[in-house]
Amino acid sequence: MLENSFGLVFFMKITSNDRKTRTVYFRITVDGITKEASTKRK
Repeated sequence: MLENSFGLVFFMKITSNDRKTRTVYFRITVDGITKEASTKRK
């Protein structure tokens, strides 16, 4: 039997030039392959 998996996680990263500002990122995992991208929101 073939098993499929899917995951979606939102998290915040501190920007390198400003410690008070955080950018919202998301990470998608499909069948063990992970990709990460920014939502371009602060």
